[in-house]
Amino acid sequence: MKFIKPIFVLMMLLLTAQSTFATTGELMNNIALVAILAMLVLIGIVCLVLLKTFRVMAALLLKPEEAKAATQNSPDYEFVLQAEKSAKPTFWQKVLSLKPLSEEKDMMIDHDYDGIQELDNPTPGWFMYLFYATIAFAFVYILNFHVFNLGKLQDEEYAIEVKEAETAKAAFLAQSANNVDENTVALSTDAGVIAEGKAIYTKNCVACHGANGEGTVGPNLTDDYWLHGGKINNVFKTIKYGVPEKGMVSWEKQLTPKQISDVANYIKSLAGTNPPNGKEPQGDKES
Repeated sequence: MKFIKPIFVLMMLLLTAQSTFATTGELMNNIALVAILAMLVLIGIVCLVLLKTFRVMAALLLKPEEAKAATQNSPDYEFVLQAEKSAKPTFWQKVLSLKPLSEEKDMMIDHDYDGIQELDNPTPGWFMYLFYATIAFAFVYILNFHVFNLGKLQDEEYAIEVKEAETAKAAFLAQSANNVDENTVALSTDAGVIAEGKAIYTKNCVACHGANGEGTVGPNLTDDYWLHGGKINNVFKTIKYGVPEKGMVSWEKQLTPKQISDVANYIKSLAGTNPPNGKEPQGDKES
């Protein structure tokens, strides 16, 4: 029984250390964890006490007369009773509501069953303390979550975690998008991608390719003929590195990989639009 107090103190220290850095929700989870551990310890203690009790009962039931005679005729029996009467109750006797053997006769109930007498034992102290602790925990819980609103309920915690997850997802996708290159770029028909690409095209490409991709200085981007390849990866590569000998500048320094991918997809979306004043085909035809 001496190991119970150190374990309890250790659990309290652990809870205190965790609560220093924990949010309100995490603190309540830590309290619940410590309560569960404490309950498991108590259950283990009860099991050990019951095991010892069963052993004593088994000895009494198997050889009741010998056990009774050996106990009552022992020269130490009266000495033990006198010592118990004069000794002050120990800490654990108070906590567990243990009664000394000297008070056993006072707790006997008048009736018996087949010679088995019953003692009027009160509810164990540890059980009552645990019961009171649950009441105190419920009181603190109500004040914390439903009166002063200091903590977050499960639905509120869920909403916060979903928002954080969406933020993290957006950051991840943004970072992943900027990892694209001419080897990994993919053709997309997403309206958001096309809109972003159109805005970039309007700002940077209209002067050479026309407002609708019909071509001016640069080639027509709406027909099936391409000077440097019409696949999405070819278009991406042409925008990224440019064609300096033909006046097509490199946009690698001005645009991010995501922006190059968007404008390349916008250009691919112009196929077959046949804008007015389209420039004559240049390059090789691609299906």
